[in-house]
Amino acid sequence: MSATAKHPYHMVNPSPWPALGALGALMMALGAVMFFHKVPILGAEIGVWKVVPGLLIVLMTMRLWWRDVTRESVIEHAHTDEVSHGLRMGMALFIASEVMFFAAFFWAFFHHSLGAGTSVTQWPPEGIVPLDAWELPFYNTIILLTSGGTVTRAHLFVERGDNKNAALWLFLTAALGAMFLSCQVYEYGHALFKLTDGIYPSTFYLATGFHGFHVFVGTCFLIVCGVRATKNQFQPHKHIGFQACAWYWHFVDVVWLFLFVWVYWVLGEPVRTFVH
Repeated sequence: MSATAKHPYHMVNPSPWPALGALGALMMALGAVMFFHKVPILGAEIGVWKVVPGLLIVLMTMRLWWRDVTRESVIEHAHTDEVSHGLRMGMALFIASEVMFFAAFFWAFFHHSLGAGTSVTQWPPEGIVPLDAWELPFYNTIILLTSGGTVTRAHLFVERGDNKNAALWLFLTAALGAMFLSCQVYEYGHALFKLTDGIYPSTFYLATGFHGFHVFVGTCFLIVCGVRATKNQFQPHKHIGFQACAWYWHFVDVVWLFLFVWVYWVLGEPVRTFVH
């Protein structure tokens, strides 16, 4: 048998990164559960540090896995047109699954905020002081929408073959993502309700918190693409990694618009009383 491939598809070599990434995600989830329930470790309450080991493993896996995928594309030239199409479809299906993920949180919020739940007689529930949508959340909206424009600008430079300027706009987009996360951390620190204060805080923090996690992942993605652009690894006719990054970031933008309009503004501020 000849060792020469007789098809345009890429047969991936065995890799430890899926298993290692799954282990890191499991450790991070268990650490988060222990943090929320204040479970001590070796008799000591170490707070949010319980999440750090799993997070470090996830970050290491991201770094090494992306390194291998980049090598496959740039050095091995394994990403043929057929493989590139498969990668695009995979990213599109991943984003579709993320849409379903956030739909569950929105449904939980709508279910109670529109009076479908019999346990809630008014929304926001009595004793809950919601955040003003037109203060910090509005500024965060401007930041994230601006980042959508900057990543689009970076895309235009990539399509022109100007990786140097593309890298500058990618790093600017990552800086805006970091600014958004900083504002969200500040917002959480000054909110007048806790996660355990009822259905409103739990749905609010889960929806906005998981969105914040996606912004964090997207910011890491942008930094990786920025570094790759400085190494001139994107071509005008072939930049699958950048396309995936841009799609993901625009998805994050759209989810935030839904959060701002429905969670913060339309259903977050006015008090409505329900009769069951």
